[in-house]
Amino acid sequence: MRMNIILRITVLLLLLPGLTLAQTAAERRDKLGNMIMKHPGQMGALAPENLDKNRPAPPFNLTGTWFVDLSEGFAKFMFGPPYPEFIGQAKLDFEEGQRMRAARKPYRDAIGQCFPAGIPMIMTRVWPIAMVQTPTVVYMIANFNNSFRQIFLDGRGYSDQDTIIYTYNGESLGHWDGDTLVVDTRYIETYNHYIDTGIPISEDFRVQERIRLLENGEVLEIEYIMTDPQGWVGEWRNTKRWLRVDETDINEVECLPDLNDNLPSTQAGEVGLER
Repeated sequence: MRMNIILRITVLLLLLPGLTLAQTAAERRDKLGNMIMKHPGQMGALAPENLDKNRPAPPFNLTGTWFVDLSEGFAKFMFGPPYPEFIGQAKLDFEEGQRMRAARKPYRDAIGQCFPAGIPMIMTRVWPIAMVQTPTVVYMIANFNNSFRQIFLDGRGYSDQDTIIYTYNGESLGHWDGDTLVVDTRYIETYNHYIDTGIPISEDFRVQERIRLLENGEVLEIEYIMTDPQGWVGEWRNTKRWLRVDETDINEVECLPDLNDNLPSTQAGEVGLER
């Protein structure tokens, strides 16, 4: 994954002299070659030709700003309990996490150390999430560390697993099933990426989200169906809800390892709130 990034930078440096010799934008663009990540046979999500394709009208539009519904209490932020049957290393890590939690000690506080929350934990942060839906893609930007995510709606398939760069929010493809947007996500980075109290994920981790709008579009509901055959048996399910908050916007937020006590839901943030 990291070698792909280094290779692209190296190629760009080699190409820079030639880029200035081409006369037209098309010629200069062609010379970029593999520096531009492309999806074979697929236009970019914001390419005018892709946006203008004739498609059925979507059942709903997620565009807006959303905030977690606090009516069911803070306990609902996590994805368990109930928990699935953990196996292997995940079982040992879960049990250790429970012991540390009972002792009120931190355990694998990667988010508090400025690692990305990632899918699915980004959806448990007590910060608003802005969503912008176009015919081809849904963009999500969480006010927690400005975490960025995109859900492609243009019918593309997954990227080549041998060249894709794994990310903390993975690659998400969506399709409509009646009045529900079904989103499947894979290629999720595993390094310092945990669920709830230190439960690890593997490269076999998959997330499916079934998204609906309720109460005349005022409530966003997402059912999570998570699988990881290396970590637990069968499906791990959880449903969460958000409220539309039209009176707010999101701002820039940076997480700094030595100054993160302004971030709720992190260890340092909780200490800051107590002060």
